[in-house]
Amino acid sequence: MTSPALDAPGTGTAGRGPAVCPVSPDARDPLGLLDLFSDGFVSDPYPWLDALRSESPVHYDPVTGLWLVSRHHDVRRVLLDPDLFRPDNAQHTVAPLPVAALRVLARAGFTLPPALANNGTASHPGLRRVVARFFNGQRVEAAVPVIERIAEELLDTVRSRIDTTGGCEMFASFAQVLPCRVLMELLGIAGVAPATLIRWSDASLELFWGRPTRERQVELAQSVGEFHQWLTATLRAGTAPSDSFIGALTRHRLPDGRPLDVETAVGACFFVFIAGQSTTGQLIATLLRRVLGESGMWPRVAGEAGLAEAWVEEVLRREPPVTTWRRVAGRSTELGGVQLPQDAQLLLMLLGSGSDPEVFPDPERMRPHRANIRHHMAFGAGRHRCPGASLARTEAAVALRAVARRLPDVRLAADAGDPPMLGLLSFRAPLRVAVEAIHRATPS
Repeated sequence: MTSPALDAPGTGTAGRGPAVCPVSPDARDPLGLLDLFSDGFVSDPYPWLDALRSESPVHYDPVTGLWLVSRHHDVRRVLLDPDLFRPDNAQHTVAPLPVAALRVLARAGFTLPPALANNGTASHPGLRRVVARFFNGQRVEAAVPVIERIAEELLDTVRSRIDTTGGCEMFASFAQVLPCRVLMELLGIAGVAPATLIRWSDASLELFWGRPTRERQVELAQSVGEFHQWLTATLRAGTAPSDSFIGALTRHRLPDGRPLDVETAVGACFFVFIAGQSTTGQLIATLLRRVLGESGMWPRVAGEAGLAEAWVEEVLRREPPVTTWRRVAGRSTELGGVQLPQDAQLLLMLLGSGSDPEVFPDPERMRPHRANIRHHMAFGAGRHRCPGASLARTEAAVALRAVARRLPDVRLAADAGDPPMLGLLSFRAPLRVAVEAIHRATPS
């Protein structure tokens, strides 16, 4: 099992109360008050990110032991140099795991060797090619009818619920389910219910990237262990169709000609099955909230060519579901005017880089047709850039259009307030998107 990367004092709670605004005139050291897990940071991280970029663009956070890298060009430099800035820590647990949780994972045979996101070895290019074949342009284009069909099936239920009750919660009923079902069809995932895969994925994200209580860690470890055991049993069975993702992994050979071992294949599946659907669901949820909240935009995205795609890119720039990613310095080096020691643990603030005013003018404004919109790094960059980027973009745009067309008469629920937010180290999204029907007066 991957060892815990951090030992932050005061861990064991999901947050320690609202953060103090970093621009407060009473704060002598405003960045010293930064808490990446606080309710204040999760609900509105932008003042903190602005302060980081302007005051301390490569900032050591003593609570987490991470160096926070917030400027666009520094983040890009790190991502494009994987030999100096290694991916080894990408999937380390944020909070140390208690013995009870470690025992649960050990009983499940849990291991997570270098496979994809955490792999800086010679085996990475070949494994990445296996993954990329399932997410290339041809396959994504062919997937559009699948996405549309599943979206319509889910929206049938959503429409019925709105007609019956006057409203519906769109995250759990649509945004979260659509990419899971699409991924299962595209990769040939069978033998598990979508709801179970979603539960396993959510548990994995919280265990590895959250700061849960010790009791919660043990509970999460049970689900993660179940996930790992199912993947291991499925791969060992050797019954996956040859054209499925698992079938392709079982045929893969390492650089020295040896067959891919089961443990590494499980590690690849573990990452792809989570990243291929959880983050896309988070993107769709954020997208729906942002477009529904923009005056006059909802009817336009239903039919205006290219507008849904433009909104996807702007949300990826300003509010990406993957907010940060980790790297480790392979040797002592300079970054952003700061000397980093060897083995320095870096946290790349992808969310902050998308709001860097040196790259994106008026970054706080949502401008879907920015000329340089593809310069954001929501999917990373370089050797480890997300291989599923094209599918995620396509799914989100198709989903937005489908909802706007089927539900032209909805708005964000007036009494919903601010939604609860997923606030993990590297993932942020609304966990609730409540809509209600717009009741128009009938003509007399």
